[in-house]
Amino acid sequence: MGFKTTLLGQTFSFKTVKEVLAKANEEKSGDVLAGIAAGSAAERVAAKYVLSRLTLNELRNNPVVPYETDAVTRLIDDNLDREVFSAISNWTVAELREYILDDHTPGQALVGLSRGLTSEMVAAVTKIMSNMDLIVGAGKINIQATANTTIGVPGALASRLQPNHPTDSVAGILASAEEGLSYGVGDAVIGINPVEDSVDNISRILEALHELKNYWQIPTQICVLAHVTTQMEALRRGVPCDLVFQSLAGTEAANRSFGITVPLLEEACELAKNKGTAAGNNVMYFETGQGSELSSHSHHGADQLTLEARCYGLARHFNPFLVNTVVGFIGPEYLYDGRQVIRAGLEDHFMGKLSGLPMGVDACYTNHMKMDQNDLENLAVLLSAAGVNYFMGIPMGDDVMLNYQCTSYHDIASLRGVLGLKPLPAFEKWLEKMGLMQNGRLTRRAGDPSIFQRSRVGRVVS
Repeated sequence: MGFKTTLLGQTFSFKTVKEVLAKANEEKSGDVLAGIAAGSAAERVAAKYVLSRLTLNELRNNPVVPYETDAVTRLIDDNLDREVFSAISNWTVAELREYILDDHTPGQALVGLSRGLTSEMVAAVTKIMSNMDLIVGAGKINIQATANTTIGVPGALASRLQPNHPTDSVAGILASAEEGLSYGVGDAVIGINPVEDSVDNISRILEALHELKNYWQIPTQICVLAHVTTQMEALRRGVPCDLVFQSLAGTEAANRSFGITVPLLEEACELAKNKGTAAGNNVMYFETGQGSELSSHSHHGADQLTLEARCYGLARHFNPFLVNTVVGFIGPEYLYDGRQVIRAGLEDHFMGKLSGLPMGVDACYTNHMKMDQNDLENLAVLLSAAGVNYFMGIPMGDDVMLNYQCTSYHDIASLRGVLGLKPLPAFEKWLEKMGLMQNGRLTRRAGDPSIFQRSRVGRVVS
């Protein structure tokens, strides 16, 4: 099979669909590192043109990792809604783009379309969209999920309260959590990245968060982002846990490098439903990020955007409560600067929504990237305009445990104020009860964690 086109008198030829997908991608340092990127802007445009003329059926028949050798490919194709797909299989990628962006195509139609799209189709249409296209397309799609509360409510911008601590001090975690709550942060989840991934350690943190949530009757979810097997053992011991977390990749080999398989995730999901403390059925929390497959030498020569789309195809099998891309966390080897991170953040958010997921973004960067706080804030505003479900909320936007830069407690409040967005409804009512919010605005008490100070026998403080 071969694909070619002539552009300004120069003929460009591509041997496979995988090559077309890779070279149609916007410039990413990870694709350059892998040796699969377009060699010039002209070649990139040529690949985009060729890609736009491929049919969805051609993309289904040419996954970037073969069906026979990869569990992620099999899961995505086996879960495909055949009836939906049959109605659109002869569409070109260009026609899919026009359908998504058509003013007369309602968001609910795109939600119904998602189960008829493989991840390669989602990636393909993303590659021929501009940043504005990605904002418009994602803004149409509303996906809701319920654990204790419901994420994805129109007009809401939720946040994960991330009060990490460099020694897993519960007293430090709780102090930071109380400050974040006082700024109206934490309606998506209160989630901790632990330093020590042991059952005893994460049990200690989960029990403290559970006590905080119950004492103050906070309408939210709790989670400790340890390895899935550690969380599963904690659940078996009866430790309170609302959401089970795991990082995902887009190939079977990359997921094995994370220590996970599809059957293991299925077991974890069932365990969370049976032993977890969430009231609803959406009990999984997944994180992703462009470049993770290349970093584990498990990318199979495929580009990082397409592999990221496959993460979302895998995630939707589990009907998760939360999914987010940690877009700038892996480093400049995969996304070199602010421009690439902004593009990737918009791509990932759109692909997650088009895949039918309640999508958030960790708008972030590491300190050795060519990116700064202004780039991060630009991305956060663009994503908020696109209807992102949630961001992270971190003290001063500086994670003292993971050592990266992110959205702060103040950023969440600012984004809500600028764009007229609110916390999730139940959380907003709780903030009003606590005197922290009134008429959709934070009160003068906001940012004062002393309202949570109390003496209580048995409270965990070590």
